Amino acid sequence: MKIAVGSTNPAKVQAVKEIYNEADVISVQVESEVSDQPFSDEETLNGAVNRARNCLVERDADIGIGLEGGVVKMERGLFVCNWGAMVTKDGDIFIAGGARIPLPERIAERLENGEELGPVMDDFTKRENIRKKEGAIGVFTNERITRADMFGNIMKMLAGQLEYKENQKWS
Repeated sequence: MKIAVGSTNPAKVQAVKEIYNEADVISVQVESEVSDQPFSDEETLNGAVNRARNCLVERDADIGIGLEGGVVKMERGLFVCNWGAMVTKDGDIFIAGGARIPLPERIAERLENGEELGPVMDDFTKRENIRKKEGAIGVFTNERITRADMFGNIMKMLAGQLEYKENQKWS
């Protein structure tokens, strides 16, 4: 089975490889066709679906996977959000969402002023490439949940939906 992941981010690719460790998993840089910093559940989900579709087509894979992180404004503040999409060669689309935690006000303010979470987190932690490692969720949960863990849970939900469909023969 050939599986294309619409990202070169190690945290995202690792999440897919942990679920499909015996498959041919290919990392592909594709466009999400949404803002660099998605600012709603809908925009973040659309980015995941677009990545899944784009890498499926680009690599003529059996399955395309899109994993997208974003933020969502709620009454209690700005929260991280994350979505995943799986598109099959047969045209099935499966979606799943993941963990949410509030961002500190000083991070939220910078995002609301147009900055992107990745560079803001690098500045905040005084480290590089947080988005490719533990992510904001890892920083603010003391690494009890890392970005790879978060996307790993999404991958379990996506793979489980596909398996359920295949086992139940539902349309």
